[in-house]
Amino acid sequence: MLFKISPFLIDILRQRREKLSHLIDFPAILWSGCANSRNFPANLYPFRASSHFLYFAGFPLENAAIRLDQGRLELFMDDPPEGSALWHGETPQRNQIAELIGADANYPLTDLSNFLKNAATIVVQNPITATEQRQLLNRSLTSAKVPEGIDLELTKAIITLRLTHDKEALNELKKAAKVTIEAHQAGMKATKMSQLEAHVRAAMEAVIISHNMTCSYNSIVTVNGEVLHNEHYHHSLQTGDLLLADVGAETPMGWAADITRTWPVSGTFSPTQRDIYQVVLNAHDQCINAMKPGIEYQDIHRIAATVITEGLVELGILKGNPEDLVNQDAHALFFPHGIGHLLGLDVHDMEDLGDLAGYELGRVRSERFGWCFLRLNRPLKPGMLVTIEPGFYQVPAIFNHPKNQEKYQKIVNWERLEQFADVRGIRIEDDVLVTETGTEILTQDLPTTIQEIEALVQS
Repeated sequence: MLFKISPFLIDILRQRREKLSHLIDFPAILWSGCANSRNFPANLYPFRASSHFLYFAGFPLENAAIRLDQGRLELFMDDPPEGSALWHGETPQRNQIAELIGADANYPLTDLSNFLKNAATIVVQNPITATEQRQLLNRSLTSAKVPEGIDLELTKAIITLRLTHDKEALNELKKAAKVTIEAHQAGMKATKMSQLEAHVRAAMEAVIISHNMTCSYNSIVTVNGEVLHNEHYHHSLQTGDLLLADVGAETPMGWAADITRTWPVSGTFSPTQRDIYQVVLNAHDQCINAMKPGIEYQDIHRIAATVITEGLVELGILKGNPEDLVNQDAHALFFPHGIGHLLGLDVHDMEDLGDLAGYELGRVRSERFGWCFLRLNRPLKPGMLVTIEPGFYQVPAIFNHPKNQEKYQKIVNWERLEQFADVRGIRIEDDVLVTETGTEILTQDLPTTIQEIEALVQS
């Protein structure tokens, strides 16, 4: 068997579908997806099941579908083809898997066509399966971001359930966080003996793989921290560089962690690096301290913008009153992204659903500089897991943009900024659970202070 039967997990899965049954009065069919070929048919990319399927099925089954109706779960998938054991070993039969997930019934995948009446769905990211969904349901299903009719009702119901996490989800999320912490510690300790970014990446991902986990997203391990999603690892590590590592683990059941730390390659921050790092850390700490149920996430973002602006004014980089500067979006010159995002089965949880998930009903994205990238705009609730990740970046494309040059030319002390040339990018990110009374930082065992970071790298 691939997995052990857990009565507790079966009970949690049953609770999830029963909660869904209280929110919709029609059946829902969710597909898991299939693996894609890299070049020839037998050489496949790693398979990752649809997160909406995983939430109710529990296991990463390939080429499967589940039908949820009035609290029941029916599994549709085929038994392994004859001869597959030669290449893949013995694998469970459909009825065994149905027992594992507590299914009420199970059928071959071809029987699904007999159970489609009045069923809603969410289109998956996998194009092969998405085409199959459209053909079977005879609907356009243009995008998971713009569902219509009962598909929209289903989407809203699943968002309601997945916005907060139950005990089983939190157990998985804490496992991912623990391994991610260990990976970052390994990366820091490996830095002084490494010549390339790739060497540090290898040390970090080796920890994740050794725990039979995968990376929850493509790792960012770079001396060019001003490139927010840098996925190149060929640069050499030089004394004086800062290394930004944004790396997270994902459990076999699909639950993710997401941590960023920035540290000096030499093991010692320069004076200018220390100054900017402390500004970012102050924003990080004040954001987390302000979090509690009922607080708007966009207000947490404003705290980060304000604290960063105040710090840059004190350092002489920005000129003016901090509150006025934030109202002018001057902070976004250096902190252009949002303060964070939802975290769960996806590292950007439910972002396949666009702002339907991230934004409270009736809210739309701002068009303001910086604010337009805020991924979450909801009041915080107990059970929500979010990232807090303020940063400072010197992005030439932002500084040199004609519109920004005109608007902020007299607000930035450009000569003073030149003295901070050794600070390309700094980000500090933790995974923070909203509790009934405040917060629990799932990643708090990974240090953030300058002294602790330096000690880990020097070790």
